[in-house]
Amino acid sequence: MKKIFLLSFLMFSLFSCSVEDSAPNFYFEVLPIESVDIDDAFQFGTIHEIKLQYFRPTGCHVFNNFFYETDLNQRTVAIITTVNPSSDCSQEAVLEEVSFNFEVNSEGPYTFRFWLGEDENGIDTYHIVEVPVEN
Repeated sequence: MKKIFLLSFLMFSLFSCSVEDSAPNFYFEVLPIESVDIDDAFQFGTIHEIKLQYFRPTGCHVFNNFFYETDLNQRTVAIITTVNPSSDCSQEAVLEEVSFNFEVNSEGPYTFRFWLGEDENGIDTYHIVEVPVEN
């Protein structure tokens, strides 16, 4: 009886496995920033909204998050999208706007580096904005 049960269990286990690829069918893509709306000066201890515009190349691209790197008072910012090639990709490029809140917690000026893409040599290019902090 135990042998029959064990054999049945093994057969059921083999047939219940799926050989289909269940890995997600998406990837991430960093897109260049087209324009930036940022205040000319910050007030210490306040929160400022920074608006960014970028071109979403197809309907397969969906805003995911920001690439945001901090180095003392320097910030590097880029747009990260999720690309799902199995969805409707027929839509043409659309200008999208996203924003994030920035809390000013240092009295020195901030330098923002907004990623514009790569040049013809594959070197990253940035739109650099220095914002003074007023008391």
